[in-house]
Amino acid sequence: MKIYDISMPLYNGVPGWPGDTPYSFSLAWTKEDSGSVNVGQISLSTHTGTHADAPYHFSEDGIKMTDLPLSLYVGRCSVIDASSNESVSAALIKEKVKKGTKRVLFKTMSWRDRSKFPESIIFIEEEAAKTLSELGVELIGVDVPSVDPLDSKELRAHHSLMHHNIHIIEGLVLDDVAEGEYELTALPLRLEGSDASPVRAILRTL
Repeated sequence: MKIYDISMPLYNGVPGWPGDTPYSFSLAWTKEDSGSVNVGQISLSTHTGTHADAPYHFSEDGIKMTDLPLSLYVGRCSVIDASSNESVSAALIKEKVKKGTKRVLFKTMSWRDRSKFPESIIFIEEEAAKTLSELGVELIGVDVPSVDPLDSKELRAHHSLMHHNIHIIEGLVLDDVAEGEYELTALPLRLEGSDASPVRAILRTL
């Protein structure tokens, strides 16, 4: 069994959405000052790095993070290579995703320099959600900051996925993961009332 860590590292200066709360870590107490321990403090957006979106992120009536079942984020999944495409289309999904697949991670390789926020990405087409739903998919993940184009205000993919009861993980790191079948664990934090949560995502070979 091999374990792949598919989470972005968090560090001071990690790129986030322009204008969003920047990530920071510092020591609130040092062992020298306290006499016994180092204690850190962090500040971040819930959409920093690798994170799960709740529907409340883009819909006032949407489900919040702690109301989503943990079973979504644990279990068998398929990694699909979409790196040669301009977008993730219904046709690509029909070609590559098997019926009965509950979790799909799309490897787009369109965020190559993770030291800065990307200018453009491979995104999920609005119409793709219906096809994913017909195949039984309940969770998708992408290796980019959003399932929609970065300049989108309508967030059509987000809304279409929610309409088809498909949930979202964004900001995965799939560079070293080959297309195939794996076991996913990507648990969100228990943040009451939250629109999203950072996750530590891993894949295990079957």
